[in-house]
Amino acid sequence: MISVDLARRLAHEAGVLWTPAAGDRFVIDAELLTGDVFWVSDLTIEPQHFADQTVLGFNGTTEWALDSVGLDQALWLPREDQLRELLGDRLESVHREPGGWTVRYAGSDGTRHTVTDGDLENAYARALISLTG
Repeated sequence: MISVDLARRLAHEAGVLWTPAAGDRFVIDAELLTGDVFWVSDLTIEPQHFADQTVLGFNGTTEWALDSVGLDQALWLPREDQLRELLGDRLESVHREPGGWTVRYAGSDGTRHTVTDGDLENAYARALISLTG
């Protein structure tokens, strides 16, 4: 799973925006809550739209005294398929190597780059971040 640090960097440095959908993972970006991962679901946690604000509604959860949390307090933890989609046609190849996963991708100027990480989602995130740096 993508690290909270890389998820923050995707949001703040790379400007990746999130439109919550069923199956998405997120944490509440507060010091004591980033260790708890939540999933958006039509059954328990769903995006709710009020005027110009989206909140994540906690429906029927007994373990948390939460009714909703603002989208600005939630940190999206994109899945492998979502990160791959964000890379789009810049993604050239993915290989498993002894040091982890190596992602090869094209820079905006056409140059070729690689990044390696022990976690494939982190490798994709690092590639995305490098494209905006």
